[in-house]
Amino acid sequence: MSEDSRTTSRPLFLERRPIEGTCPRCGAEQLCGYPVNSEGGWFDVVKCQYCLLSVSRERGPRLGPIRLLTDQL
Repeated sequence: MSEDSRTTSRPLFLERRPIEGTCPRCGAEQLCGYPVNSEGGWFDVVKCQYCLLSVSRERGPRLGPIRLLTDQL
């Protein structure tokens, strides 16, 4: 891939934060927290990385990982 054909030098994903706990469905201790965008907007989720069960899902900021100064007032 040439230097000119790249649209960004940053990765197109956010790092997943390891979360302590056990999945209630499969028993795996591989939980991670990260923002996701779905039909209802942005949500902060904790998902099992083995079976992909959503252990928790809470409404996130309007623009997901982008934090506006007006949102912090």
